[in-house]
Amino acid sequence: MDIKDTRTIYLDCDTGIDDSLALAFLLAAPGTDLVGIGAVSGNVSAAQGAQNTLDLLELAGRGDIPVAIGAHDPLAGHFDGGVPHIHGDNGIGNIKLHPAQATTTGTSAAELLISLSHDHPGELSIVAIGPLTNIALALAIDPSLPTRIKDVTIMGGAALVAGNVSPVAEANIWNDPEAAALTLAARWDLTLVPLDVTLENILEEEQRVALEESPIPVVSSIGRILDFYFDFYVGLYGRRASAMHDPLAAAIATGAIIPTNAPRVAIEVDTTRGPGRGQTICDLRGQRMGPVDQPGAHCRVVLGTDIPLPPVLVEHLLAYKIPAER
Repeated sequence: MDIKDTRTIYLDCDTGIDDSLALAFLLAAPGTDLVGIGAVSGNVSAAQGAQNTLDLLELAGRGDIPVAIGAHDPLAGHFDGGVPHIHGDNGIGNIKLHPAQATTTGTSAAELLISLSHDHPGELSIVAIGPLTNIALALAIDPSLPTRIKDVTIMGGAALVAGNVSPVAEANIWNDPEAAALTLAARWDLTLVPLDVTLENILEEEQRVALEESPIPVVSSIGRILDFYFDFYVGLYGRRASAMHDPLAAAIATGAIIPTNAPRVAIEVDTTRGPGRGQTICDLRGQRMGPVDQPGAHCRVVLGTDIPLPPVLVEHLLAYKIPAER
């Protein structure tokens, strides 16, 4: 897809630190129209995620974008309280942002998504970078939803690498495997962006500092927010840096990053209560000689991209201009 093509996007997120980067990227990406955001419990509660989103949007001069609070609990079980050791107690590195004047919509995130799909039939892209509870709830309310959705990009799963919350499971899928199974089974054009590629896209300390030193309030705030995240990732990378999970999915959705190894294959989610719970089982047989689409498969799994994300991300964010009052 040519990045110059206009993309109409609904973002579903659990706004922690890398979600904040993804949100900022979608605001800054040329030809991208972010028309609505739903919050779901994951890194933080859905309510906290919605507030973080509102506060960041106000800093970016985009308080006009509707934000809806979505599911607090997964389809099975209860929200476990998030991951304050990774994202901070408030999800944004314990940085206090000025509270936004805007408030959330009176609708749920699932209802907002369905409404936007009617407003933009055949044009709306979903970018889901948290647990998939809201998407599954929208499908339950309106099973015809996929007929009005252009495509879906999900940050989640692990195809050929280890998980990050269990030996096989990635956090977004782990937090609601039942919702993930329903979402991946729905018949829409779906791209899964797993740990295989997100862990290989690493934002370095000098890039974080460049963001923090930006005169643009939302960009400099994200640079400060990242400081907490960088401390966590020292244990993985041996230096202050961080993986770019959610921003990579956002960049792929806009066309700024192009998947070069992304076969369409059958993908199953383990919803059992055993050690495989939350695993994304990608049928990657027959891929040794290069990407091969399986007949009838509608989910592509990204295993390689054309260029690294971090320089593109930093360039877009540093070029962001707060729009005139909308």
